[in-house]
Amino acid sequence: MGKKSRVKTQKSGTGATAVVSPKEMMNLISELLQKCSSAAPSPGKEWEEYIQVRALVEKIRKKQKGLSVSFEGTREDFFSELMAWAAECGASCDCFEISNFADEGYGLKATRDIKAEELFLWVPRKMLMTVESAKNSVLGPLYSQDRILQAMGNVTLALHLLCERANPSSPWLPYIKTLPADYDTPLYFEEDEVRHLLATQAIQDVLSQYKNTARQYAYFYKVIHTHPNASKLPLKDAFTFDDYRWAVSSVMTRQNQIPTADGSRVTLALIPLWDMCNHTNGLITTGYNLEDDRCECVALRDYKEAEQIYIFYGTRSNAEFVIHNGFFFEDNAHDRVKIKLGVSKSERLYAMKAEVLARAGIPASSIFALHSSEPPISAQLLAFLRVFCMTEEELKDYLVGDHAINKIFTLGNTEFPVSWENEIKLWTFLETRAALLLKTYKTTSEEDRSMLEKPDLSLHSRIAIKLRLGEKEILERAVSCGQAKRLHFQKQLDEGTPLPLYEESDIALLENADAKLPIILRKLEEEDECVQEEMNLAQIKPDPAGLDSSQMPVLNGQCKDLNGTEEDPPGSDEVVKESEVEKHDTSTNRTEGEPKDGSK
Repeated sequence: MGKKSRVKTQKSGTGATAVVSPKEMMNLISELLQKCSSAAPSPGKEWEEYIQVRALVEKIRKKQKGLSVSFEGTREDFFSELMAWAAECGASCDCFEISNFADEGYGLKATRDIKAEELFLWVPRKMLMTVESAKNSVLGPLYSQDRILQAMGNVTLALHLLCERANPSSPWLPYIKTLPADYDTPLYFEEDEVRHLLATQAIQDVLSQYKNTARQYAYFYKVIHTHPNASKLPLKDAFTFDDYRWAVSSVMTRQNQIPTADGSRVTLALIPLWDMCNHTNGLITTGYNLEDDRCECVALRDYKEAEQIYIFYGTRSNAEFVIHNGFFFEDNAHDRVKIKLGVSKSERLYAMKAEVLARAGIPASSIFALHSSEPPISAQLLAFLRVFCMTEEELKDYLVGDHAINKIFTLGNTEFPVSWENEIKLWTFLETRAALLLKTYKTTSEEDRSMLEKPDLSLHSRIAIKLRLGEKEILERAVSCGQAKRLHFQKQLDEGTPLPLYEESDIALLENADAKLPIILRKLEEEDECVQEEMNLAQIKPDPAGLDSSQMPVLNGQCKDLNGTEEDPPGSDEVVKESEVEKHDTSTNRTEGEPKDGSK
């Protein structure tokens, strides 16, 4: 995809600049694996560990200079070959072309008018690189015995991509040649560029992503050079950290979930041509047609000839876009920051509050989100804050009072305050909490804006500072909103305004208004999306019933199993012990391994 990558001419490797013995390299790899597999650092020591891991990686990269496999020329040189291959395979190619859109990079341009909801793009299964195609490739023997590959489909795709790139007769070469030579994900940031993310909510995921990628690289380096089932892989002579970082980023920015050929389960896939589309706000317009066995995409809106065709990647925050796609989306309608809240177990009213929350389907402690939209809090967070701020008498009213059970339905509804005092408390709390979070940043919003005006600022630094500023702006809006709401409800209290009367008949109103759905019938959708601990690729959970129909939705960057278990992305926290590399136990069973989702 265009927005997610920079175009860079990549020259073929001409050999390493220094001779490195296999033993010396293996010692460095072992040191890296040991460092990355050690216990998690104590709080506050994560940056120090990152610097140590990075130093080892840079030492390895320096010794591997010139060894990476690459193609002569630019991406653009191979676009015509990609289009010809797509047409030959039966993909649609008659209403768009690949074009350069300046800051957004490469994307799809309409060559004729396209109507909203018109099917304009389809890609047959034979073009897709999937976990299944990896099993049937030269990687298959290793996959059958390596539990890490079996548990992590996205790592399998990354190695599949590298093997096919090194194969001169690979059917996917027309696609692979058009992938970016490098990306703008934090895996490619310089140390000083990563520093801009310190104190942001993204920093922990960024540091973990780097450590996990380094650990995976070290593990598979040893596997490739020692495992008997890896002897035929075309990677033994050229498997550099840069190679793996490139493959990880290619998969991380492009992987999607599709049904297997028989529709019985889902698998991960790279979808050529379609993945050239850039992102905009909207709705998911891509699905998989099982009857015709192809990925299909309809137009998000009307497009005139020569306009860029966009798709919607999903409700990702800008932190997710930066970490997993390598770009900051200026007009992100779904941007948000996380806020961790919980009722203290030492509080006298804990049991009562926890019970009311449980009846509403909300945990007593969770990670919620403050949104860039108005209002900045979801119905779930509103319900939590109301219960959090309730007095003992108010709690009793929602536990044993008249219509107590039905009143639970109103907790997330702005039209039915618990009391004016309760509203004042919760908005005061939110205002104070957001203000405290703002104080954790090392720079002010004004300082960030001044830095962004510098013409010599690197692209990665610009992305990092925009993300940092975006978080602050969301918190600043939360402070302003909290203050305005507090003053509004104080006025209601001072003027003696009567509370809106609750009646059982109001349940019908609640059930018919989307914004007022009964809390007890809803999951924490927004919070679930923002709380993913490891490199979330903005997952969705396909409807199992959809697997029996002719179509199922596809969301760019998907990797969630039907049972809700998330697979580890390349760069996720799958524990790899050095002993596992050496044992190669062929009887090892599959283990569960998690993201969102670098640059495209």
